[in-house]
Amino acid sequence: MHYKKIGVIGGGTMGQGIAEMLAGKGLEVVLIEHTIEKMENSWAMIELSLDKQMEKWAITASEKKLILSRIHKTIDLKESASCDMVIETISEDLELKKKLFHKLDEICPKELILASNTSTLSLTELGSATKNPERVIGLHFIHPVAKIDLAEIIRGLKTSEDTYKLTRNFVENVIQKTSIKVYESPGFVTSRLICLLINEAVHTLAERVASAEDIDLAMRKGYEFHYGPLEMADRFGLDSVLAALDRMFREFGDVKYRPSFLLKQMVHAGHLGVKTGEGFFRYDKDGDRM
Repeated sequence: MHYKKIGVIGGGTMGQGIAEMLAGKGLEVVLIEHTIEKMENSWAMIELSLDKQMEKWAITASEKKLILSRIHKTIDLKESASCDMVIETISEDLELKKKLFHKLDEICPKELILASNTSTLSLTELGSATKNPERVIGLHFIHPVAKIDLAEIIRGLKTSEDTYKLTRNFVENVIQKTSIKVYESPGFVTSRLICLLINEAVHTLAERVASAEDIDLAMRKGYEFHYGPLEMADRFGLDSVLAALDRMFREFGDVKYRPSFLLKQMVHAGHLGVKTGEGFFRYDKDGDRM
């Protein structure tokens, strides 16, 4: 299959990153949000990301203009029908996602692949909201999307072999990322492992074993992490980390997935990380550490 236009539904942090990455690979992108305000915010954040790359001489002004020209903004979900693949990136709410997949199943041609960027939710359950569950698959990217050379491809119970092969071809040959095949399990591979590390780092902080700065420094210098686990949590969003841990705790019933009380406190206080300017660390409006 020849991919020219990809639909990205949801303009949050992951949607922004996926849209920017796809446009940077030369694909046309239909970025869909449900309000004009959210769409304009998404667009502003994509521009900011490109401006930061220009400051570092990673791209030119012409390349920025070209990338933006490939991203087409809309609040009309029906635009997804004109795409060669759709990637859903809305918030991690199973019922919301099921409603969206039900709508997409009615709107899009039956051969069009419907992919979800979910980090923890069941692709089998998402597929059950459609009449064509064989075309529903997980395509989980990791933030920051443009820099991380990996995508998890997750098969639901009824995901067809053709859907998997086409998705793997898209990942490895079109956007040129490494893929791993994952059979459905809460948290898949990356979220399951990294959330445990983050949770243990929060426990370590709560027990006053070391400061947040030193916990992260230990993992960055000792194990060559790009970000330490606490800053990683800030960049994922503490609410997202909490939701992932809560779901894995419910699904597995294992206390190792039980979220740290400190993590819950911070979420209840509205300290969600980069998106609120404060989490375990403080951030400016551009998302840089202060």
